[in-house]
Amino acid sequence: MTLVGRPRAWFRRLPVVVRLVLAVAVTMSLVLTGAAGLVYWRVQTALDQQLNDDLTTYRHSLDQAVRTDAGLPPGPSGSLRQILDAHGRVLSFSDAVRREPLLTPAELGAVMRGATVRRDVGSLLPIAPDALRLKAGRVTADGRTRIVVAAVRRGHRDEALRELLAQLGIASGLTLIAASYVGYRTARAALRPVERYRVGAATLAGGAQNLRLDVPVDRDDEITRLGHTLNHMLDQLEASAERERRFVADASHELRTPLTLMRAEVDVALHRPRSTEELTETLRSVDAEVQRLIDLSNALLDLEELGSTGHITRAPVRLADLVDTAVSPHRRTAERAGYGLHIDADDTTIDVDARWLVPAVGNLVDNALRHGNGSVRVTAAVRDGRVRVRVGDDGPGFPPEFLPRAFDRFARAEASRTSKGSGLGLAFVHAVATAHGGTAQAQNAEHGAVVTLDLPCRAAGGAG
Repeated sequence: MTLVGRPRAWFRRLPVVVRLVLAVAVTMSLVLTGAAGLVYWRVQTALDQQLNDDLTTYRHSLDQAVRTDAGLPPGPSGSLRQILDAHGRVLSFSDAVRREPLLTPAELGAVMRGATVRRDVGSLLPIAPDALRLKAGRVTADGRTRIVVAAVRRGHRDEALRELLAQLGIASGLTLIAASYVGYRTARAALRPVERYRVGAATLAGGAQNLRLDVPVDRDDEITRLGHTLNHMLDQLEASAERERRFVADASHELRTPLTLMRAEVDVALHRPRSTEELTETLRSVDAEVQRLIDLSNALLDLEELGSTGHITRAPVRLADLVDTAVSPHRRTAERAGYGLHIDADDTTIDVDARWLVPAVGNLVDNALRHGNGSVRVTAAVRDGRVRVRVGDDGPGFPPEFLPRAFDRFARAEASRTSKGSGLGLAFVHAVATAHGGTAQAQNAEHGAVVTLDLPCRAAGGAG
């Protein structure tokens, strides 16, 4: 890991609240440093301007006095002076300045060449006892070269800047502490619902039932919407768990019945010697129950396979041929029962998965023949890019309390509990409709039950 990557990895491992507070602190530090620097620069510029104006005025008056050989002016409060000859010997000086020149040999040489020297003596920090600002230049008087050094004390200026630095440091520190505290409290308040949701999720993971997060109803921010989303997810999980429990219970019941019958048939056959005819009848009964188990297993496998729309492979197929293929296996059953079987299908080419849609329509016809009376009507039409297949009968219809769960797995009306079937037919139809991106609807019509499949089909052609 690089040197830059290590701090980033360390930062990402910190709690969110700590990261937010650090981000606020760093940002505020940069802002306060910039603001303090700007204030300091403005004050320093103003003080330096005043000090430079005083120094320039004083040096100008000294230059005039040296040129005219007049008495040297006293200058402003705290001002100092030195007058040197061309060799650097001090000719005149203020009482507070030692006789040693204030200029270095290099500066003395620069002034003799006509340059003007400006320099500060002493530092702002640490505190220097004799802090000065000086300005030196060459002056010619009566043909003789003189070097005039004017200086003013920086004590008041430096003291003001040091006081300003202290005040800015205190103000910035207090502001940073206050901003960090406010950021911490704000982050904690903002993330408190998230922590509450986490605790709720942990409680749910521990086995709690019917858990709901306490989400305020009078807010509409990101955290509140997260809470509503989590509650919706919990509703879905609870409904899924309930379906799983019901599925296990119903599957156990459906599997128990054929297995019990098979065990009873075998026990009876083994109880005493049986004739060949009796053993054959027993084997036929066992074979029927085995076939029932196979059908049940296949239906469950089909439902699981349809759980993903990736198993849907659309291909062009003529709607009339598809319906005829689905209905044909049931014609003999209808004839034996004396029922009419009427088909009305558009001769249109559609894009669907016939592998799944044919058995789905066949299941609807089978249900109508087993539970209806009289005629069974199958209509299939294409409108606006959707195919609608309706299968109706003349029977008593669905019990009203059964309609909301008609497409659930193993759901059967109480009146049909003893009839043939596992209760997976309509569940399979619903799975086929969902896999195609469509819907399945069960309802009672005037003369019986009607189940409708409504699927997007991308009609590919017209009647031929």
